[in-house]
This record gives sequence, C-alpha cells and structure tokens, in this order.
Amino acid sequence: MFTKVKQIFNFHYYSCIFFIKLIHALEISLSLHHFNYKIHKIMSNSQVKFYSGENIPLELHKTRIVQKLNLVPIERRLEALYEGGYNTFGLKTTDIYLDMLTDSGTNAMSDEQLAAMMRADDAYAGSQSFIRLQKAVKDVLNAEYFLPAHQGRAAENILACAYVRKGNLIPMNYHFTTALAHITEKGGQIVELLYPEAYKIKSSHPFKGNMNLEALEAYIQKHGKERIPYIRMEASTNLIGGQPFSIENFRAVRAIANNYGLRIVLDASLLGENAYLVQQREEEFKNTPLADIIKIMTGLADIIYFSARKLSSSRGGGICTNNESIYKELEALVPLYEGFLTYGGISIREIEAMTVGLYETQDETVISQSPAFISYLVNEADKRGISMVTPAGVLGAHVNALDMCSHLPQTQYPAGALAAAFFLISGVRGMERGSISNQRDEYGNETFADMELLRLAVPRRVFTLSQIMYVIDRLTWLKDNREMIGGLKFVYEPPVLRFFMGRLMPVTDWPEKLMAKFRKDFGDSL
Repeated sequence: MFTKVKQIFNFHYYSCIFFIKLIHALEISLSLHHFNYKIHKIMSNSQVKFYSGENIPLELHKTRIVQKLNLVPIERRLEALYEGGYNTFGLKTTDIYLDMLTDSGTNAMSDEQLAAMMRADDAYAGSQSFIRLQKAVKDVLNAEYFLPAHQGRAAENILACAYVRKGNLIPMNYHFTTALAHITEKGGQIVELLYPEAYKIKSSHPFKGNMNLEALEAYIQKHGKERIPYIRMEASTNLIGGQPFSIENFRAVRAIANNYGLRIVLDASLLGENAYLVQQREEEFKNTPLADIIKIMTGLADIIYFSARKLSSSRGGGICTNNESIYKELEALVPLYEGFLTYGGISIREIEAMTVGLYETQDETVISQSPAFISYLVNEADKRGISMVTPAGVLGAHVNALDMCSHLPQTQYPAGALAAAFFLISGVRGMERGSISNQRDEYGNETFADMELLRLAVPRRVFTLSQIMYVIDRLTWLKDNREMIGGLKFVYEPPVLRFFMGRLMPVTDWPEKLMAKFRKDFGDSL
C-alpha cells in the first residue's frame, strides 16, 4: 500500500515539475517573441539620428571591391555628347563619372550572390541551380509555378503573345516603355488610370501610383470585360517618378477584377521598394515585416512578372503564378523564345545570383538604402529651389524638366535637352523620361508625355553620399543657368523604342555657350 501511494505521489510531483518547467519555457518563448517583435518594430520604423540634428542616410554595408571612375574635362564631355547623338544611351562609360542612367542591372551585388555563382550547376535540363531558384520564388513571392525569361521585357513578350490580340484593351495604373511596345505591337491598346494627384510634380500624397478605382470600373463597363485580357498593375510606377501603390488600393483592384472575372498581372520589378514604402507609409503595415508585405502583394495577382535586373540585383527575369492553367498557357512559349524551362536564356551563374538576390529582397537594410539616398537627394535639391517629383519615390530622383526648361516647347524635348545639359556640366549620365520615351501614334503624330523628367537613378548600394552631394551641387548650378539650355531635334528616329537608339542634335549652339559659362564659373575644375 505504501509503495502504491509513493508511486502516485511521485507521478503527481514530477507532473507538477514538468508543467512548471513547461510554463516557464513558454514564458521565455513569449518574452523572446515580444523582444524580437520590439526589435523588428524599432528597425522597421527608425533611422539613425545624428547628434547634430542632420538627416543623413547611413549605409548599412561596407565597400570591399571598388571600380575606378573617370571624370573627364567638359571639353571631352561635349565631344562625347556629339558622338552619342545627344542621347545619353549613346555615351561610353569612359566618359561618364556617375552612371545614373538606370538601376536595371546596375545594383551592387552582395558577397553572398558572388559566392553563390561559383556553385552553378550548368546542366541544360534538371539543373540544381534552377531548383534552388524555384524554391526562392516560392519562399519569397509565394508562387508555385515559375517560368524563367532572360529579362523583364522577355516576360512581357511572352504575356503579350499569349493574351493580347488586335482590339484588346489593357487598363493599368501606368505604362512602362517596353510593356507598351509589346502590347501595341500585338494590336492592343493601353489606358492609364491614375488619380489626378499622380500628375502633380510637387505633392505629399504617399501613393501616387494608385489605380483610379472609379475610372477602372467605368472603363470596364463601357468597353466590356470581353475586350480586356487582364488588368496590369506596376509596382512603383517607373515613368511618373517611381511612385508606389498601396495595398489598400491593390485590394480594391482585386475586388473589381473578381467582380468581372478578370485577371491581374503585376509587374514586380520594383516590388521590394514598393513594399518598403508600404511599410513606411501605410498605417496597417507599419509593423509588418517586409517579407510578409511582399507575399500579401503577390497574393493579390494572378500573374507576376519581373526583371531580375531590378528585383534581385542580378540578370534575368521570369513569370510566376499559383494557377496551373495559366502556367500551361505560357509554358510552351518559353522554349520557343527564351530557352529550355530550367534556364530560360539566363546564365546559370546568374540564376544562382538571382536566387540569393530574391531572398535579400526581404532584407530591409538592403531595400531601404536606395530610397533613403533618393529621399536625401530629392529633399536637398528641393531646398535649393530645384523642381523635383515629390514625395521621393524609388529607382531614382526625378527632376521636372518642364520647370527647369520652361522656355522650351515639348516639340524640342525638354527632358532630353536637360539630360544632355546635365551630363555636359557634371559628367553624370541620367535618363530622359519624357516625350522622347513616348512613341508616335498610328498616324505618325508625336504623342507628348504627361511629364518631362530627368531621371537620376540611384541603384542599390552603388554611390557614396559625397557623390550624391556632387549631383546636388551641379544641379543647383544648372538651375541658376537654366535659360542657357536649348532644345533638341531628331536626326535619326527608329520606329520603335526610339529613346534607346535615336540620335538628336541641338537646335542652336547652346552646348558651346553653356560650356563657356561653366569654364567662367569653375575655372579649370573638372
């Protein structure tokens, strides 16, 4: 009897000890979870504050490999402009100091990406490198099916071939140049449905890339859902200053699409930066990890495509979906246009870099650096009276050429003229984002852009703060001498995507006069 009582006592005693320890472990786990949540909240919503009170973006990376730059005299820069047809795409890097043409393929790669490239499995089919990429697409973009393509516009071509027919209409928040070209080449038309606020250069609206919901519904009702193969949403609308859309707006677009049985195609090339600005500006997501925001956004689309040159700081691109039927609709086009399904025209080493880059897209210290530098550039230029697109967006800082060159008509391409003038006086290559980047209508008439912008791209982790300060200084000088900037005219105009290969010439000798004024003010300075 005594032995039995002792056994019962021991059982209850050790059970109590077990549950006490379990409760203690749970308390520790909850405390750690709460601690980690607080750390995430601090890191997501705070920046390093300087004792001086200055608002200076702090780099959370170190430079281990450097590339030599050239800052040639202004006389050589004038020669380079002439040789390149006054089109910054025609310039050679030996004549360029800071290359702010684009962030496409120019983001700094990480040490992890470079290391991963050394383990590439270059099998034509069944490559382990591709299997790792598939897993990254699933983990980061939450998409089950993935089709590789050699870059973003290749993905656009596949989508246009599969879905766009003559007479089709594609509503979107705003177009991208190559997306427009592929759609119109197949006989489709686009319609851009932004709110009026999006076209205001100086604004405090946090989400100027939002789709105009009322206009979208009215457009579908007027033209009929049968003519609309899909609705296109572009993350961080490139051509209006890298402006994001909100998740609240995207959810509403999803609801409209569901109501009419329409698909949504998401251009996710700048998804990481759009997600970062959602975290910074949309109250619901201020404490949400970037990785979760990205999944929420991709979960609202039927088809996601991207340029890895932007999204994952590598080369390549792709299309992904959770719909097996969509996958089957697109699958055969990849071997036809790109390459086999496990490489899609992408170098296997770049596939490894893309895999790591996709995971790094979830890292706020990686994604936040470029927007922080852009914000610094925009805000400092704005203080100096330079008309900039605000609020600061992603991809780059955007100078308002219609203000800087208000004396020039759009027929003389003020954004192109500003890009040429800025390179001449600084050695900094920007990109025209105005009427030159548009294309003529079906009758050959010029179609003028809603905005005339000089885009100064700020790729991830490439430039130093002193280089950004140099850009601000030279912009300020050009603003004070802006009346000297003259217009441009085409001397060679390709039939499509003319901003890439077109050649222009100044309508007067204004570049020589601007160079003389630079020498007068700066002496023998580069």
